[in-house]
Amino acid sequence: MTLQQLKYVIGVSEIGSLNKAAEILYVSQPSLTTAIKDIENEFNVKLFNRSSKGISLTNEGKEFVQHARQIYAQYESLLDDFDPSKKRKEKFAVSCQHFSFCVKSFINLVNKYKKNNSSAEYEFAISETRTLTVIEDVANMRSEIGILNLSNFNRSHILKVLKSNELEFNSLVFCKTYVYLWKKHPLAKKEFITFDELKEYPVLMFDQNAMSSLYFTEEIFADREFPKVIKTTDRATNLNLMVGVNAYCLCSGIISNELNGNDFVAVPFMDSENSDKAMEIGYITKKNVVLSKAANDYLEELKKYLAR
Repeated sequence: MTLQQLKYVIGVSEIGSLNKAAEILYVSQPSLTTAIKDIENEFNVKLFNRSSKGISLTNEGKEFVQHARQIYAQYESLLDDFDPSKKRKEKFAVSCQHFSFCVKSFINLVNKYKKNNSSAEYEFAISETRTLTVIEDVANMRSEIGILNLSNFNRSHILKVLKSNELEFNSLVFCKTYVYLWKKHPLAKKEFITFDELKEYPVLMFDQNAMSSLYFTEEIFADREFPKVIKTTDRATNLNLMVGVNAYCLCSGIISNELNGNDFVAVPFMDSENSDKAMEIGYITKKNVVLSKAANDYLEELKKYLAR
């Protein structure tokens, strides 16, 4: 097995087509096919399923590519760190559920680097995305850190998925449930809000893909029946719907007004049936992986923000 072969396998897995992968990787299709077959023979595994619709990873292939990404990422890291002709560029990526405090902490990280060394070079990335994608990004080392929440409903399932992907969950904070809504919403000035009071208004939930399990839902009461539901994919749309149709979100109450503005409020949620429910927000990492300086700096900014 060679690093070049690993690069080819990773490329084909991402592109889903041998023809297109050969073009992008600047290699002939026969050479690409041979490289894949050589690895399959060496490890006695079948990496890809082939059909008229294209090429896709087998279950064994998915596991193999996870390891291949780690190996190739370490190789690229060595090149970046020890190539004397290059000025070292700090790299970091984080994937998260739809939390404004994650973005605010990311902004603080960038500003910290700008303040400490304005000439410093870096390549940072942040992705607000679905729960399963957060997990997959960290498992496949597209992101160093993933931010997500656990609840009584999803905890055992999520932890099982993390374990199977050799990931660790590190707790950051426990949060009570809040109703997040427009400041002119009929319920906005209440001391607390009950489930019955919310029934006539649509709840906003982030779409997790029709194929995803209910356990990947971000919202804390995923196991409860809501009479009116609107699914979205981003926070900006949520804010617009809060104003336009008096919709609401159930959230942690940790809101960045600097990003979302001051036209929204978080009111404590009170419900006798779910009085013991709380969400635990934390970050996930690959087991036995040493985090980069930028990753540790980001976690420091995140912890400072959550401690406010």
